[in-house]
Amino acid sequence: MRYITVVVDDETYKRARMAAAERDASVSALVKAYLTQLGAQETESERLKQQEREIRSRIAKFNASDRLSRDEIHSRAQ
Repeated sequence: MRYITVVVDDETYKRARMAAAERDASVSALVKAYLTQLGAQETESERLKQQEREIRSRIAKFNASDRLSRDEIHSRAQ
């Protein structure tokens, strides 16, 4: 377990104490819950890696020799 120190202005602390009291919790418990939730969220990098794995798993077979000839490519563009 790690301990951290957070410095906030007096008004922010007062509002945080009131919000914590309304929830029958401490300011520390609210901060801990927020940071836990933040840490559990998937990062953009993790999301992209997962998306790549899903796409790669759907590719059944790829063979570079299956390419179209130059003539076939140009005939499709017309």
